[in-house]
Amino acid sequence: MALNIDQIRQQFPILRREVNGHPLVYLDNAASAQKPEAVLKAMTGQASHAYANVHRGLHTLANETTEAFENARAVVQRFINAPAPENIIFTKGGTEAMNLVASGIGQQIQSGDEIVLSVMEHHSNIVPWHFLRERYGAVLKWVPVLEDGSLDMQAYQDVLSERTKFVSVTHMSNVLGTVTDAARIVRLAHDAGAQVLLDGCQAGVHLDIDVEALGCDFYVLTGHKIYGPTGIGALYGTAEALDRLAPYQGGGEMIEIVEQDRVTYNEAPHKFEAGTPPILEAIGLGAAIDWLGAFDFEEITEHEDRLYRRAFDALSSINGLRMHGQASGKGPVLSFSADGIHPHDIAQLLDRYGIAVRAGHHCAQPLMTHLGVSATARASFGIYNTVEEVDAFIDALHKARSMLL
Repeated sequence: MALNIDQIRQQFPILRREVNGHPLVYLDNAASAQKPEAVLKAMTGQASHAYANVHRGLHTLANETTEAFENARAVVQRFINAPAPENIIFTKGGTEAMNLVASGIGQQIQSGDEIVLSVMEHHSNIVPWHFLRERYGAVLKWVPVLEDGSLDMQAYQDVLSERTKFVSVTHMSNVLGTVTDAARIVRLAHDAGAQVLLDGCQAGVHLDIDVEALGCDFYVLTGHKIYGPTGIGALYGTAEALDRLAPYQGGGEMIEIVEQDRVTYNEAPHKFEAGTPPILEAIGLGAAIDWLGAFDFEEITEHEDRLYRRAFDALSSINGLRMHGQASGKGPVLSFSADGIHPHDIAQLLDRYGIAVRAGHHCAQPLMTHLGVSATARASFGIYNTVEEVDAFIDALHKARSMLL
């Protein structure tokens, strides 16, 4: 049965508001998606009726909260087809997850060891590896993208060597919408003896993720792009990869024994969850995934692609407009620039008509340099967007251009 978009929209209170006298058209989903009532109620309900700190408590509220928290971990496990809940680490977001891995493998890195990235990575998947370059002498190797925005797989294959220790690439670009051939990326890296992290912060809401099939060592999700709360993310790691990874922070549940002259560490996942975790946020993430899981991913993909294609076709007819990223099978992310008009001006004028888009370098400055621009405007589509909203966006864009040219 096809998605009932009207019913879906009714579950998002924020979509009923107006902005500058116009109905809100929210096309900034690649930055952060809105939250359905199921997520809001899960968090407020837990806080109102059964909240306490998790683990170690023996009273009823502690037990109930721990059960809800660990249930959310199992929800994430099933969502990406991980082998067990113990493979899932809760973090405060995708950024912390990637920093956790980069920090943890530092002791495995020697001067001259190579880390492979692509030029379309988010800064969260670039800066942590620069830390290893600065602190341990790692060498960063960069894989370019082709004219259509797809990853240059021949260049990737050529850059792998006996010095390659780690590969960290996006599963879906937050700027171009490019979906990388993740399984092949993993296979080639493993053949070269390297570990692989896949950044799934964009892919998680648009693709049906199966980490077992992908074969990656690590996979990263962030909650706020999956219709969940901010301040929560998840790191998947294989049992072997997590066992090799050094702890990221110390304190709380990550310890086994602490004495004056020694410390031993807990097993994963607790080994990487120092201190009080984001309890309510994790429960909200579990609720978001449960909510999203009620729909057919193929139907979601078809709906979002239909919206993207409608917008792309309309923008293609506008002189002086350049679309960035047209790789086959890409996600519903439309980045564009206009001759003689700064993306910030486009975004501000669209806001006058209630249209929310993103403008800037999108935390992807190496990609902007590769594209030959300083910034782009970006419209990104989600499950609750409609054809009428796409048309409103196109109409407002025409008006904005007429004001600026």
